[in-house]
Amino acid sequence: MEYNTTRNHLIMREYGRHIQKMVEYLLGIEDRETRQRNAYAVIELMGFLNPHLKNVEDFRHKLWDHLFLISDFKLDVESPYPIPTRETLKARPKPLPYPKRYPKFSHLGKNLEIVINKALKEENPEKRQGFANAVAYYMKLAYNNWHKEAVHDDAIQSELTNITNGQLTFTNTPYVRQQRHTESRDRDRGGYGDYRNKRGGSGGGKNFGQRDNRGGGGNNNRNDRNDRGGGKFKKRYK
Repeated sequence: MEYNTTRNHLIMREYGRHIQKMVEYLLGIEDRETRQRNAYAVIELMGFLNPHLKNVEDFRHKLWDHLFLISDFKLDVESPYPIPTRETLKARPKPLPYPKRYPKFSHLGKNLEIVINKALKEENPEKRQGFANAVAYYMKLAYNNWHKEAVHDDAIQSELTNITNGQLTFTNTPYVRQQRHTESRDRDRGGYGDYRNKRGGSGGGKNFGQRDNRGGGGNNNRNDRNDRGGGKFKKRYK
């Protein structure tokens, strides 16, 4: 009976104890050709026990790296790939350079600042004006999204002048549609009649009034008939 407390440390649990014993057996083989042939057999068995590695790019390379890792880098066989070492395994990767961008105008972001700099470097007047119009439109759109209220074009032009030192001036009006907000505001204020008139329902009020007038006239006619009938009734039984 063999207990886990008496066994050596399991290096890679995904391959199991039997693969590690096979690798330990490879270390005891003295014939190099026999050891090489058995190493290929162990690689095939490792790939069979872990079929998910076949979806990984260069999965054969990964299997050979795991084989040397299980043997504690002591296995002396030829590999079709560069043989890893303990130093390369424990080496720390180089830190990735984090893009340090400090925008001058944090409320507009760094990307808009890049577009503004590109517009200032543009020599073609038509493209330069197009850049200015696009920048002004984005500025007004961002203001409406964050503040939930309309902003005048003079305020956008004033801020754009401060940013570019007066070098960019937009010609179009960056209009952001707010039809839904306007309609809901009219309904909240009680101006539902105006809202219906805007939507083309002004004729409906006239029709309602005409129907009321016609209905009133009909009632008056019935009253007249009743009055006339009452007069006849009085004359008959007089």
